[in-house]
Amino acid sequence: MRFAAVVVACIAFSAAASAQKYNGGLVDKTVAVVGNEVIMISDIEEEVKMQAMGGYMSDKTGRCEMLEQMMVAKLFLMQARVDSLEVNNDMVESNLSDRMDRVMSYYGGTEGVEKEFGKSVYKLRQEWKQMLEEQTLTQQMQQEVAKKVPELTPYDVEQYIASVDKEDLPMVPIKYQLRQICIYPDREAANLAVKERLLAIRERIINGEKFSTLARIYSQDPGSARKGGELGMASKSIFWPAFSDAAMSLKPGVVSQIVETPDGFHIIEVIEKKGDMFNARHILLKPEYTSDDMEKGFHMLDSLKTELENEAVTFELAARFYSEDPATRTNGGQMADPYTGSSYFEIDQLKPQDYAAIKDLKEGEISEPFASLDNEGRDGNLVYKIIKVDKILPAHPASFTNDYTLLHEQATQKKQMEAIDEFIDSKIHTTYIIIDPLFKDCAFERDGWADKIRK
Repeated sequence: MRFAAVVVACIAFSAAASAQKYNGGLVDKTVAVVGNEVIMISDIEEEVKMQAMGGYMSDKTGRCEMLEQMMVAKLFLMQARVDSLEVNNDMVESNLSDRMDRVMSYYGGTEGVEKEFGKSVYKLRQEWKQMLEEQTLTQQMQQEVAKKVPELTPYDVEQYIASVDKEDLPMVPIKYQLRQICIYPDREAANLAVKERLLAIRERIINGEKFSTLARIYSQDPGSARKGGELGMASKSIFWPAFSDAAMSLKPGVVSQIVETPDGFHIIEVIEKKGDMFNARHILLKPEYTSDDMEKGFHMLDSLKTELENEAVTFELAARFYSEDPATRTNGGQMADPYTGSSYFEIDQLKPQDYAAIKDLKEGEISEPFASLDNEGRDGNLVYKIIKVDKILPAHPASFTNDYTLLHEQATQKKQMEAIDEFIDSKIHTTYIIIDPLFKDCAFERDGWADKIRK
């Protein structure tokens, strides 16, 4: 045991003593040693860059938090290796591809990435793969610690409720159970009209007008229209498959035929291609509908509503027969959250148009016809609908009788977090750890780190 401690100390000394150059000549150095795991200042700065891509800017406090998170991860990683946990290679490859696609798109390709990180893409990929392998082991170990918490009994949940101040119990928001009947406007005619407009624009480009000028005038993609339709160098994986397939098949300067995606209809001009990345301009047009389309849809729905209120037909039967929404038609119009499958919706899970139509209704009442959006594409397609409120669950403080599942989940999470905290605190005190004085002013969340700062 003493020999192992000496080995770890030697590793720490040699790692700390060997400063390296990285990212354009800045000095790299070891800022923490956790057991036989090392954290370099470059590890922190690379994660700062990744966060900056998402709009998060890290100051000194942010770097302190990042270091603490990394040190905690190393504690779990060491135990995962002791327990011989296996890397989830499929998850690693998926996350690595996603990470590479994001940085390539953000920095405009290989040259931009290598300039920003001061390393070759090949080396970055190797380092990030190792980091992601360690990350999956860390996550598995956390789950293993959490799983050791015994299944809570109803008595345990009652004890949890008794130990928590009433104002700290979760408030269950109002929930709605809804049915809908959807009618789409004449999409075939609208699609034909938008294709004709796009073909006319394409003809103008072929005859010599600038693609970028017409994109600024006509494109309905606000993000790229102001840049002449230019999307910037990006991985093909971030686009709809039909769009990326069309772009990758084009030669630079050639204008595509019309390409349909869930966002609408496009014409594309590729500027540059590099491997699986491309920079292209596009013009997006979406189908547009007239007041006559709305009047026709509303008239049909209004007639249906009258029959429903006169009990000439049930809402469920009418939905199966008349609704044009395939997701709800076969279920008698029953709406369900596409992410959770739940038939109950909280306010923020409803589309604004849907909530505005039902917010003043009582159970059993049916809305007036209104225009809304479906779940297709990034923005959704226009649809006309009526909604019936099947059930309303009023907002209320969670109770053992009515919300046992919610409280059981919350109590279990609390026990699991306590187990994880106990694991971390125990490992901090029993693991060989050295933190560089560079971080001596950090207000770490856990008190145990302060004793590990090198004097």
